[in-house]
Amino acid sequence: MITFDTGALVAIERRDRTMLAFMTAALAAGSRITVPSPVVSEWWRGQRGPAARILDAVVVEPLSASLAKVVGETLGAVRGATVVDAVVVASAARRGDLVLTSDLDDLTRIRDVAFPSVRIRSVG
Repeated sequence: MITFDTGALVAIERRDRTMLAFMTAALAAGSRITVPSPVVSEWWRGQRGPAARILDAVVVEPLSASLAKVVGETLGAVRGATVVDAVVVASAARRGDLVLTSDLDDLTRIRDVAFPSVRIRSVG
């Protein structure tokens, strides 16, 4: 399955053709697209219309206490990592998801230290 970070949502909001085609194909194939709730917090700016409807097509994952603890441990291990980036990678690791991001360097650094099995793909 797939996890989107903030950059993936921004690309969809901006009608990036590649990202729209990827999302459309993934949904048509029955893939589950997960967006961790902290990503929504980072992205949401009172979107209306088509942008707001992006969330209708994905599963917004709440931040559970157990995931929050894993993220805290990750922040201790990866100097300079942000909470949202750590949530994205830790969340994806739990499901074996592919992560789509515009922040390839930071997410790869987190993956390399704490979640080596996570696959990450750049959206821009």
